[in-house]
Amino acid sequence: MTQLYGVIGDPIAHSLSPLIHNEWLREHDIDATYKAMQVPAGELEEALATLTRQGARGLNITLPHKQAALALAEEKGDLARRIGAANTLVRTDSGGWHAENTDAPGFIHTLDKAGVDVAGKNVFLLGAGGSARALAVVLTDLGADLTICNRTISRAEEIADNLLTKPEICTLDVGLERLATAELVVNTVSLGYSGQALELPKGTGKTFYDINYGKAAAPTLAHAAAQDWRTMDGLGMLVAQAAFAFELWFGIVPDMEGAEIRCRAIVEATT
Repeated sequence: MTQLYGVIGDPIAHSLSPLIHNEWLREHDIDATYKAMQVPAGELEEALATLTRQGARGLNITLPHKQAALALAEEKGDLARRIGAANTLVRTDSGGWHAENTDAPGFIHTLDKAGVDVAGKNVFLLGAGGSARALAVVLTDLGADLTICNRTISRAEEIADNLLTKPEICTLDVGLERLATAELVVNTVSLGYSGQALELPKGTGKTFYDINYGKAAAPTLAHAAAQDWRTMDGLGMLVAQAAFAFELWFGIVPDMEGAEIRCRAIVEATT
């Protein structure tokens, strides 16, 4: 019987996750299918109940459900609990859901691959949404001197309260004014769909990492490159977090490099 896997979010039509996972399923001759499922905010519990009855074996969770997924899971991994958000659910032998977070190891994988060492470095994290929670945990665990910049200070403070090392907090406007002091900037704020871009100072020898990709990242990444920053987009992290979820479900680490090449070709053709 073909097993059901998928990604839940809203919006979700743009997701590359079905392309990534269904190719891996074919490569490893696994009798399963992976679907994108649109579930509005506040309706995750009902959706999980339905998917449990349908026999779903694993799920990825994206906006706006990452915190709700953690709260609804019967079992919670230590990392997901620390972050306060889950992006991966695994069916348990008892029929419930086990929550994990693969955003964090996915982010670490991309830093390692790019040779970016954050220990002791002045790092600015822009934004305080669901993804920023995982990145803040990684950056402080790796010893970065972290500043979280967000329009709403209280949301940044909520993230800071759950970290082992307390970061500096400031508004997004103040943070942007201070970016010249940063050695690494990690952006989680999406402005690209409206054609806007963050204003950056000169960044020679520094890295600007936008976890968005495609149209959402294009304007800011183009501006960053023009200001001589080394640029990274979020496609590598998207593929890596997917690969670590795949490993949780099937015990197999799939081909990340090939998946990223396929995704980048699609994104470049549509941007």
